[in-house]
Amino acid sequence: MNTDVIVVGAGPTGLLLAGDLATAGTRVTVLEKRPAALSNLTRAFAVHARSLEVLDARGLADELITKGQPVGSVQLFQKLTINLADLPSRFPYVLVAPQYEVERLLRRRAEEAGAVFRYDTEVTGLTQDADGVTVTVADGAELRARYLVGTDGARSTVRAAVGIPFPGRAVIRSMVLADVRLARKPADTLTVAAANESLGFIAPFGDGWYRFIGWHGNRNVSEDEPVDLEEVRAIARATLHDDFGMHDPRFLSRFHADERQAPTYRAGRVLLAGDAAHVHSPAGGLGMNTGMQDAANLGWKLAAALRLPDGAGAAVLDSYEAERHPIGKQVLRASGGILRAATSRGPLAAAASAVGVGIVSRAAPIRRRAAGFISAVGIAYPRPRGAHPLIGTRARDLPLDGGSRLAEALRAGRFVLVAPAGAVAPELPAALGEVDPAERVLTRRADGGATTLLVRPDGYVADAAPAA
Repeated sequence: MNTDVIVVGAGPTGLLLAGDLATAGTRVTVLEKRPAALSNLTRAFAVHARSLEVLDARGLADELITKGQPVGSVQLFQKLTINLADLPSRFPYVLVAPQYEVERLLRRRAEEAGAVFRYDTEVTGLTQDADGVTVTVADGAELRARYLVGTDGARSTVRAAVGIPFPGRAVIRSMVLADVRLARKPADTLTVAAANESLGFIAPFGDGWYRFIGWHGNRNVSEDEPVDLEEVRAIARATLHDDFGMHDPRFLSRFHADERQAPTYRAGRVLLAGDAAHVHSPAGGLGMNTGMQDAANLGWKLAAALRLPDGAGAAVLDSYEAERHPIGKQVLRASGGILRAATSRGPLAAAASAVGVGIVSRAAPIRRRAAGFISAVGIAYPRPRGAHPLIGTRARDLPLDGGSRLAEALRAGRFVLVAPAGAVAPELPAALGEVDPAERVLTRRADGGATTLLVRPDGYVADAAPAA
C-alpha cells in the first residue's frame, strides 16, 4: 500500500475529508487534476450555519468569517423572508464567502495534519480487490490504498469507473453567473426573485464584490455561448428591478443545473461524497454545505474502519450511506422545489406557487423548520426505536468546565463524553482497557444540565443518558 486512503478531488468535500483522516492518524493522499495554483471560481459561495459549526470544530470558522459577509435572512420571491437570526447556533446567519477561501483553509489544515497532495494528477482508471484499490493516473503510474473516496464532482471519473449510475436530469439550462462590482448597494439580504419568466439572485461577498446568478426562460443557448455584462444587467432589471450599476466583472460564465443522485454511495472499497454522489440546483446554496457534511460523517468512520476487523469496519462504513443518502435526497427535493416555484409558468402554476409561499409565510413553525433545513442545524439521523430522543441529533455547542466549548473539545477528532458537573469519570469495560488514555476525551458541562452525552467526532449524539 502506498497510503491508507486515496481521495480523488481537492474541492471542499475532499479537503475536509483529507484533513479529518490525517488528524486521525490515517495516511491519506489527495489526487487533483487541477494545477495547485488554479483558483476554484465556482458557483459555491454560501456557508450555512451547520457547515460553520463543522468548521468551528476544526478551528477554522472564526478565520473564515473574516473573509466573508454574514447575512441574517433569505428572501424568496419578494414574498417570503426566512429569518436566520433565531437559529440555535453560534452562527445564526449564512456566510457569503468565496469557495476558494473555504478551500484555502481546509487545504492548510490537511497539509499541517500530514495529508499528501498531488496536483496535475488525473485519475484514468481504477481496480479493486479484497485488500485494496489500485489507481492509474494519466502518466501511467499506479498508486494503491486500502480505500478510495471519489470527491471529484458531477462528472466523477471514480463513479464511472466502479459502474455506479447517476440518474437524473437537467432542470434548468443556460443560467448565467457573474461576480461584479456595484454602483448601488442592495439590501443586506440574500434575495431570490422571479418575474417576467426570469430568475435572479444576488449576494454580497463583503469585500465589494457581489455574486449574481440569473436565468431568462426565453433564452436557451449553449453553455459555450459567451456571457456579456449587458445580458446579466438585463436579467437583474427584469427580476430585481435594478441592475445596481453592475460594472467591472471578474468572472462571467454560463451553466446548467442538474438534479441527480447516485443510488449507492459505496462499491466495495470505493466510496462517493459531495457532487460525485449528488448534484442539484443552486437554489438555497446547499451544494458545498451538503458535501462538507458528507465528509464530516465519513471521515471518522473511515478512520475507524481501518482499525477494526473487516466485518465491523464494513458495518461502520455502511452507516455512512444509511445516514447521508436520505439527506442528499431531501436536499434534491428542497432545492428543486425552490427552483420550480421560482420558474413556474402559466396562471395555474403561478397560483399554486403563490399559495405555497403564502402558507409558509404565515406559519411560524414551518418557517422555523425551513430555516433549520436550509441551515442544516435541524438535520438529524435515524435513532433506534425507544432510544433517547437526543440520539442522532446535532449536539449543541455546550459550555464546558474551564471556559471551553464542545466545538473546541471536538477538534481532537475523537468521541467526546460530556458529563454533568462533578461527575466521576466512568470505568471503561475490560475490552477497552488497552485504550490509550490520550484517546479519551472526557469533559464536564458548565450549563447546569444533568444529561450525559456521548458525542461523535462529527458533532452528532451517539448516545445519551438522563444522569451521570
